[in-house]
Amino acid sequence: METRQEAVTGTIGCAAAALGTLVGIAAWLPYGRKGLFGAFEGETNADVFWLGLPVMALSGAATALTVLAAVRGRWRRALGLAAATAGLAAFGYAFDVLAAPQALQDCGPPC
Repeated sequence: METRQEAVTGTIGCAAAALGTLVGIAAWLPYGRKGLFGAFEGETNADVFWLGLPVMALSGAATALTVLAAVRGRWRRALGLAAATAGLAAFGYAFDVLAAPQALQDCGPPC
């Protein structure tokens, strides 16, 4: 009986991680679209794709697993996952992974 419960718990965890990843990607899409396609004079920012997408996807998965661990009462695991999420957020802010292309930042109000 316990193996079935563990299998259900594992399936729920995988589904939560997949859903969190999709939410992270959905949150990244507006920034990624501007960085890759919507730039002034054709300027693009590939860092938005190479850094932004993985950071947002991993952060979404880690956040979903943090919530799942907290709901299940696994506080140590939840704290570890929360620390991982905070580390990913710090990395994202340090490297400005959601930055628009430089031309859009410098253009001012008309853009």
